[in-house]
Amino acid sequence: MTLFEKSLRTLELPAVLKMLADCAVSQPAKEAAAALCPKTDISEARALLAETSAARVMMLSKGAPGFAGVRDIRAPVRRADIGGMLNTTELMEIAALLRAAADCAAYSGGSVEKTAVDGLFYALRTNKYLENKISSSVTGEDEIADSASAELSGIRRRMRAAGERIRSALNKIISSPAYRKALQEPIITVKNDRYVVPVRADHKSSVPGLVHEISASGATLFVEPMGVVQINNEIRELMAKEKQEIERILMALSAEVASFGDDIISDFLILAELDLIFAKAKLSQKLNAHEPELAEDGALVLRRCRHPLLDPAAAVPTDLKLGGEFNTLIITGPNTGGKTVALKTLGLFCAMAQCGLHIPAESDSRMPVFEKILADIGDEQSIEQSLSTFSSHMTNIVKILEECESSSLLLFDELGAGTDPVEGAALAISIIEYASRRGALIAATTHYSELKTYALARRGVENASCEFDVETLRPTYRLLIGVPGRSNAFAISRRLGLPEAVIEGARERISGENISFEEAVGQLETARRSAENERDEAYRLRAAAERDARIAEKYRAELEREREKLALEARRETRRLLDETRAHADAIIEELREIRRAAREDGETEAVNAAVPDILRELNELESEQPPSASGISGEDGRDGGSARAGDTVRLLAFGTTAEVAAVGDGTLELKAGAMKITVSPDAVRVVGGSGKKAAAPAAVPAGTAADGLRAAVPAELDLRGMASDEAVSVLERYLDSARLANLETVTIIHGKGTGALRAAVRRALQSEPRVKTFRPGRYGEGDLGVTIAELK
Repeated sequence: MTLFEKSLRTLELPAVLKMLADCAVSQPAKEAAAALCPKTDISEARALLAETSAARVMMLSKGAPGFAGVRDIRAPVRRADIGGMLNTTELMEIAALLRAAADCAAYSGGSVEKTAVDGLFYALRTNKYLENKISSSVTGEDEIADSASAELSGIRRRMRAAGERIRSALNKIISSPAYRKALQEPIITVKNDRYVVPVRADHKSSVPGLVHEISASGATLFVEPMGVVQINNEIRELMAKEKQEIERILMALSAEVASFGDDIISDFLILAELDLIFAKAKLSQKLNAHEPELAEDGALVLRRCRHPLLDPAAAVPTDLKLGGEFNTLIITGPNTGGKTVALKTLGLFCAMAQCGLHIPAESDSRMPVFEKILADIGDEQSIEQSLSTFSSHMTNIVKILEECESSSLLLFDELGAGTDPVEGAALAISIIEYASRRGALIAATTHYSELKTYALARRGVENASCEFDVETLRPTYRLLIGVPGRSNAFAISRRLGLPEAVIEGARERISGENISFEEAVGQLETARRSAENERDEAYRLRAAAERDARIAEKYRAELEREREKLALEARRETRRLLDETRAHADAIIEELREIRRAAREDGETEAVNAAVPDILRELNELESEQPPSASGISGEDGRDGGSARAGDTVRLLAFGTTAEVAAVGDGTLELKAGAMKITVSPDAVRVVGGSGKKAAAPAAVPAGTAADGLRAAVPAELDLRGMASDEAVSVLERYLDSARLANLETVTIIHGKGTGALRAAVRRALQSEPRVKTFRPGRYGEGDLGVTIAELK
């Protein structure tokens, strides 16, 4: 085992690969997952990460394709290629593989966007002809269908007919009174592929025939009566022919497999690779991981990273940084504070990314690609080899320094420990400087104060510490870059009850320089915490203000657009209603004129007077049929019709014309318009002027209801692009409140495509949202995968 492989084992990469193998479906993909090794070429590593991201996006919209039928069929295909005969099980496995290839090809069909895995899907060479031929011929293990060939069908038909004849003959024997005493039991059985009957040994002469078997007790002979020997012989011959025909069919199918052998093996390799890629996507989803950026500037930045083997509910996200401003990170702090976990996380994430695996960290994390990741972590002391803790560490360090180069990542746990502190600290500093001169990136944990001082004074070396809460005596597992750690030994001992005299005695034995250094570190940590709290609060307030400003601007723009749209529609609707009403009124007036004209010609004044009330009734009915939107025009001048007095000028809302109030009755108004008088209700008019005043022109915009106004104020779309997942979910919840109050039935949430993280957060929020009835991805023309359509309850 090489030092690189040993280091990967130390970083627990095999445990992560075991999780990956559990996500794979087929055995070949599981084996490939367990054998993954980090790529050292940045282009190859980027391609692997892109494939994982593409598969995860596809899974969000279509689920994962099926790989249950993927088995390694290379050996049987090669045997068929050299003329061998495949058995039914092997042929069924090949048919299942071809079926899986066809399903995967159909799975990728219809995708509009190009992805990193399209080439693999397009390379599948499906063979429906061979799949159907095998499936129709082989119906089970050691079972060939009658329809596999006409010859086989004929043989089996004759076998069934012969079997019926022989059973009929034997039934006559076992049911005959003449043979009742001779038979042990009245049954028909099969021995050596021949039909026989059980005959008592003391009556064997009563049933002439061939004895095929004797029971263990000797009391029963299994006799083939002479009358069915010929039929049994015929069945045996047919069975031999059946076997020959089955072998011929299997050879023919094997030859077909051989003719398509290269394509079948190619499909197997592609399906196994796709299974592995989608297993990576499943693991990414399981760990809530993201694709990191592979940088070429040597900078390593991990945002809110969590070790994948820790319980996600208990793991504390932390930030890690190395390269760029400094190439060496010295991590200090108390035991069990998380120093080793931070070190392992750093190395493991680099190895995972180079294997094409997403890492459980934020999507803006980035890292370089290392030729070698070398680690000295843990205690490998050996009594058998006479190796102490110091010797075992130093043996590893010697090998690491021999192999390290400019593109190496070196990880040292408790560097220089296990020997005299002064000598150990000096060795640790010298080792760091040697590796740094060779261009490697270095991360090391230590308890030595000399290394903390060295990091403060040396350019390119940075301190970091694992935060520890002295009040609770528990680590917070947060890594603080730029802050040297404190052992907190005195504070912890005091909290645990160690006598103050003992603590003071220990303090007196420490040099004043060390005490001053520890006090300075403590003051620095206090100032850092205060500044960090203030910064977090400022960030929170600024983010909230920016978020509210964006929402207000969006709502304002949407409100303005909806207001303009509503005003235009209202003007059009009002104009239409007025036109219809005036046309109807003109028709009624014309009818009245015709009646009067006819009356003058015929002298039928009484008939005219009788018709007038009917016409006025029709006018009143027409008025009452107008919708509220036509009688509530926004911006109408004057008072309500209920306050009208004799002599006021009013406007008839149904016709848009003016009239003078002639008299005020009990709940009615008598109006005079020219020579015509009509009676209407006060609700049908609006006072637009006193006696002798001219009417104001009617406005054309009706006032809507409160629900209409709220519906107009709340847009049917919400754009979350550019927001972080937490911020987007908060905005979405407030938007759904407004949409529900506005009685919107369907809304469109725009989240974009990107890496799929925002889309996944939106859909998780919609799944648990009680106001949402159903939701689905957008279709072609709606925004595809960049939007989600939600139907509200």
